[in-house]
Amino acid sequence: MVLVSPQIPPNTGNVARLCAVTGCKLVLIEPLGFSISDKELKRAGLDYWDKVFLKLYPSWEAYLAETPDARRWLFTARAGTGLWDAKFQPGDHLVFGAEPTGLPPEVLAGGAGTTVGIPMLEERRSLNLSTAVGIAAYEALRQVRG
Repeated sequence: MVLVSPQIPPNTGNVARLCAVTGCKLVLIEPLGFSISDKELKRAGLDYWDKVFLKLYPSWEAYLAETPDARRWLFTARAGTGLWDAKFQPGDHLVFGAEPTGLPPEVLAGGAGTTVGIPMLEERRSLNLSTAVGIAAYEALRQVRG
C-alpha cells in the first residue's frame, strides 16, 4: 500500500493497522501532513506499529527510482478501469493520494501505473482514504491468495 502525501493521521494509522493484519507493506511518500511520531497516528494504529513493514520516501521521484519495475495501480475517483476489472498480481503496488486532493495530476499522467477506481454512486466525490485502501487491499488479496 502506497500513500502519497497523506494528511490525516488517523487514516494513515488505520491503513498501518490494515497492513499489520494482512501482511501488506506500507509505503509513505513525503511530504506528510503530520509527524510519524504523531500521537493520533500511533493511537489509530494501536499496538500494531511494530508489525508493519514501513518504508518512507522523500518524494514520488525517489519512490519511482527505487521501484522501477513495480506494477502500480493508481487509485482515483475518476478512472476508466473499475476495481472489479483489475487483475492483481503478487507484489503489485496500490497507490492512493492525499485525502483532500487525491493523487496529483503529475502522478496520474506520468505513466507510472494504471488508473483504477472503486465503484460508487454518481455525483459522489470520494471515499475515506482508509476505507478505500481497505476495499482495494482485500480485493487484491482475494485475487492473489484465493
